Amino acid sequence: MKHLNKFWLGAFALSVLASCVDDSRLGFDVEKPESLAKLEYLNDYDVLKSYVDRSANPDFKLGAGVSVDEFNKQGLVYSHIMSNFDEVTAGWEMKHGGIVQNDGSLNLARVSNFITTAQEAGITIYGHTLAWHANQNAEYLNSIIADREIEIDPSDGNNSLHATTPNANANVWDWQLEYVLPTPLTQGVGYTLTMRAKASSPTTVAFWRTDGSSTNYGPDIAFGESWSDASVTFTPSMNATKLQFCFGKFAGDLYFDDMVLTASGSEENLIENGAFDEETLSGWQKPSWHGYTFLVEPVAAGPAKWWTNLVTNSDVEGDDVSSFFATEIAVGPDPATIGAEGTGADGVGRAIVVQSGDNPVNAWDTQFFVKAPQQLLAGQAYRFSMKVKADKPATIESQAHNNPGGYLHWSMVGSPSVTTEWQEYTNSGIISAEQAGANGMNTIAFNLAVFPEANTYYFDDIVWEIEESGNKRPLTPEEKADTLSWALENWISGTLEMTKEYVKAWDVVNEPMDDGNPYELKTGVGKTDMAADEFYWQDYLGKDYAVMAFNLARQYGSPDDIHFINDYNLEYNIDKCKGLIQYVEYIEAAGAQVDGIGTQMHINVNSDKDKIVEMFELLAATGKLIKISELDMGIDGKTTLEATDEDYIAQAEMYQFVVEKYFEIIPANQRYGITIWSPTDSPDGSSWRPNEPIGLWTEDYYRKRAYAGFADGLSGN
Repeated sequence: MKHLNKFWLGAFALSVLASCVDDSRLGFDVEKPESLAKLEYLNDYDVLKSYVDRSANPDFKLGAGVSVDEFNKQGLVYSHIMSNFDEVTAGWEMKHGGIVQNDGSLNLARVSNFITTAQEAGITIYGHTLAWHANQNAEYLNSIIADREIEIDPSDGNNSLHATTPNANANVWDWQLEYVLPTPLTQGVGYTLTMRAKASSPTTVAFWRTDGSSTNYGPDIAFGESWSDASVTFTPSMNATKLQFCFGKFAGDLYFDDMVLTASGSEENLIENGAFDEETLSGWQKPSWHGYTFLVEPVAAGPAKWWTNLVTNSDVEGDDVSSFFATEIAVGPDPATIGAEGTGADGVGRAIVVQSGDNPVNAWDTQFFVKAPQQLLAGQAYRFSMKVKADKPATIESQAHNNPGGYLHWSMVGSPSVTTEWQEYTNSGIISAEQAGANGMNTIAFNLAVFPEANTYYFDDIVWEIEESGNKRPLTPEEKADTLSWALENWISGTLEMTKEYVKAWDVVNEPMDDGNPYELKTGVGKTDMAADEFYWQDYLGKDYAVMAFNLARQYGSPDDIHFINDYNLEYNIDKCKGLIQYVEYIEAAGAQVDGIGTQMHINVNSDKDKIVEMFELLAATGKLIKISELDMGIDGKTTLEATDEDYIAQAEMYQFVVEKYFEIIPANQRYGITIWSPTDSPDGSSWRPNEPIGLWTEDYYRKRAYAGFADGLSGN
């Protein structure tokens, strides 16, 4: 019965801990240790969920975070949760990374078992989470927006020799492609083999020559993912009759083209049909037992070319100004200002607005900067265009900079003449060595103080393109957004169609706001320490990614489902709380419905109580359902062994404070509930706050002082 006493936590549940010695079996009195005697009061508490006033809070859910696998075992964790909680939240298993496979399919078997187990137990499930940046199958998501092979019309493509191997083998000679020479090579004569080559992944191909009885080995030939030229020279030690290309350790596609073999002092190509213009394999063979294929087919033998726009928010209809900066009257550079609706080209939309002053000292006292996200080197082809006007006619100059204000060269894209009417200005060329400088350039600067009077300049539809080439092309931002919109719908629709009969509440969007810029969305742009499971949907779908997620959840779920947005540190950073509320207003103005706001509250015993109160007041004022979604509490980073009884008293007091303030400040009709993220102290080696005493129970499921504090907060005692 010892284990039962741990999880049937009624009045007797703590007797093993608080009454370790059975006095009735001894012939003399034994005084209880003070450390145990002080905890005997915990025996008097009932199960945790009994302290919720159901008449005043009929819809309140007392929840717990769980491991789905442990819960599905219906053992200790299951019994403990059933006794004390109304609802469970999966820690990882209902997230994108736990369900979406590398081919995009959804594996919902574990979730299905979770639902069955919870349903039989009569406990609800809170869905967590549909749109997040962490715990994503980033490998799959990145693969569907990766550079694509350029599709070639067979009538336009150049023929090449294409070999496809099904698997990698142990030895390089396990896959061989041979060319039988029309005329044997001459022993002691130097030869040069040139060709163009590429592979589905970088590899090397061993190049051998043989006369049937002896073989000359090497050198190897490197194959990259894009077409490249290869050249090897060799002198055979025999009259070789065959060329051998060996790639037994490679799995994938190899392409050979424009193969030319010449003897020293000769221009005659000793490989017939080396450009594969004729669709014949004459002279080419492989050992009969080698189970791979090769054929002549049209592919992009030469690199294709395209133009890539480097400017974000070219049409100035979004709020992103990461490509635009300005210095106004010698103050700056700072992020540029976007004008009001109607300032855009031809009175439609918005424009970048820059103001200059009277009597400038220098032509560069007022500047407008267009910044690219990468360094551009000498020799790079570019195209630039923009629509521009000013309140007064003026001439402006352009310069090459490395970052706004980092002057490199006096001229970049010419000197536009600006009138009071909108006009388009274009320029194209090749970046010179002077413009690029030693390390490259990334910014076009326009001098707006050439005209000596105060003036206002307007810029719209700003496009700065560079020419790129290759056999793969990057997807455009529009193509990536379209692809990921499909992927988001596939993930949300598939998950909700399976879970909607039982899971009635979801974190639709999780942790959207940036910590350093709390009124802006998180981004992965420029992040160098990206985790393997990180993927920022908002970087591709924009600010409306949450609008899309909420609308999809409403479309594919049940009509009465409750949809939350959820974030952390709202009690620590009040501006982040305000930023999240503003984002909710934006989402709803865009046509989606947000039912509730979740505040995670991973807090500390010394968290600022005034900020906690302010957070609850701000959230209550939204009129939304409010949920404490992931509550746990550390003790100044102390481990379980380091924490003292005084620490646990402080922890109990803070748990009680948080729960009491939730019920005091959040109106009854807005109280969705409180979820304890880690009911027990976190074990050593855990991925979440390892070896910290954050729970209401010990690791062995004995009640802590925090249990009493939380229960008293629920009951109002």
